[in-house]
Amino acid sequence: MVGSGRLLGRPSWSGSAAWVVIGMLVALGLWALGDLRINLATLVDSARNAVDFAGRMFPLDFPPAGELLALGGTTLAIVVSATVLSVVISAPLAVLAAANTTPSAAARPVARGLIVLARAVPDVVLAIVFFRIFGLGAITGVLAMGLHSVGMVGKLYADAIEQIDEGPRLAVRASGAGRLQELLVGVLPQVAPAFVATALHRLDINLRISVVLGFVGVNGLGYAIATALQRLDYRRGMAMALLVLLLCVLVELLSGSIRRALLRGGSDSAPSAGPGQVRPDWTAARIRRTGYLALTAVVVLASVWGADLSPAQFLGALGHLAQTAALFWPPGTGGMLPTLLADLVQTIKIALAATVLGAALAVPIGALAARNVAPNSRVARAFRVLIVLVRGVPELVLAIVFVVITGLGAVAGTLALCVGAIGLLGKLVADSLEEVDPGVEAAVAATGATRWQVLLAATVPQAAPAFVAHVLYQLDVNIRSATLLGIVGAGGIGFDLLSASRILEFGMVTTVLLMVFGTVLLVELLALWLRRVVR
Repeated sequence: MVGSGRLLGRPSWSGSAAWVVIGMLVALGLWALGDLRINLATLVDSARNAVDFAGRMFPLDFPPAGELLALGGTTLAIVVSATVLSVVISAPLAVLAAANTTPSAAARPVARGLIVLARAVPDVVLAIVFFRIFGLGAITGVLAMGLHSVGMVGKLYADAIEQIDEGPRLAVRASGAGRLQELLVGVLPQVAPAFVATALHRLDINLRISVVLGFVGVNGLGYAIATALQRLDYRRGMAMALLVLLLCVLVELLSGSIRRALLRGGSDSAPSAGPGQVRPDWTAARIRRTGYLALTAVVVLASVWGADLSPAQFLGALGHLAQTAALFWPPGTGGMLPTLLADLVQTIKIALAATVLGAALAVPIGALAARNVAPNSRVARAFRVLIVLVRGVPELVLAIVFVVITGLGAVAGTLALCVGAIGLLGKLVADSLEEVDPGVEAAVAATGATRWQVLLAATVPQAAPAFVAHVLYQLDVNIRSATLLGIVGAGGIGFDLLSASRILEFGMVTTVLLMVFGTVLLVELLALWLRRVVR
């Protein structure tokens, strides 16, 4: 016996239960892979179809330059306007949802509930509803993407507010300032870099989502892709998809450089005014921040103008809001409840299988993209570029490609989500590995440990809780994405959603929405519990 004290704490019931649940989720994912027949034989059988598809896709057929620029400009205008709308709504909602700034105990759960609701309702459902109200146009896409984005932006904004240093805020309050002054002076300067970084990250996501919304009538590149593929014009459709990929990579690189510049600027000490000066000097950091603000204002104004957002159209259509809402209530099934339930189960199986398979591929790729794990910086850079390229391909485009290669059904949806997971989960894994405490790694290395021993004994144990959280987040994302991919025949309940909207069975649209919302909410609650317990 070493001593009277315990070397290890007694395992808690909740911790043991959490690991059991995680094991069950992994087992279900492996079962789903087998049940959906996701195996090497399926891929080999589809190889000939892949060759045939490549023959029908090349050479790519790009539209005239003028049309291409117009479609790209419209898409970017809608995406930027939607992101700005989400920021405008999320900022005050986050103040209400944050524990340290909420005005009352009742306001916080209401605000958090609205954020969860926005995240749980798929943007394509919002687009279907707004299409009935506003018709074909930019305003449908702006509202659908903007309101859905509040689910992510509002949550991250609230988390950023809760993590501020309370000293400046309390000092402002002690000087007799009002609540608004307290927020503007004591809170906003601390959270501004995180707010901007989150908005830029959401801009990347909305650009990929715009392709999905094109299939339900939102103008831009997504609508052009949908139109071309409905005509089986794969050369034109894949050419437009390539343009979306290039735009996504460009926006990803641009937003990444801006985020890094803001983080460097946020660490600069505030410039002080000299004797007799009213304002501080124009340092390089201040000039850079002012330039970014001016550029942002120009881009936002240009986007609102380019999207041709009409306040008159918006206000005029609101008069038909009650009439349109009545179409969606009460919920109905049209006698297809067993089919809807079976398709919902298939959607969950697709998400589970894609998460397990995607994690198996994303973890080693993400590890090789981490600078402290890769053999050298060149390898890390190469895998970072690979992750950026994969993230740039919209999952709906991947689903269309796999539908053509493997046929209609769950196999196409699973493979598309699996590839998509490499982009998102690979990035999260790489970031988590790079954020571990280097002191622990150095201590293990100082004992004479090899690179593999340092990795297994110091790096992976520190990053393991983050791995669990990231995989659960990927599962959450995949359930929503699996619903959307069903629109193009990639299996699951998404096909029922689109079919119901096309035949004007809006009661069934509401039923599908409630089923998806309930599923996503359960996964959200499960993920919150597991992230809290597994540390």
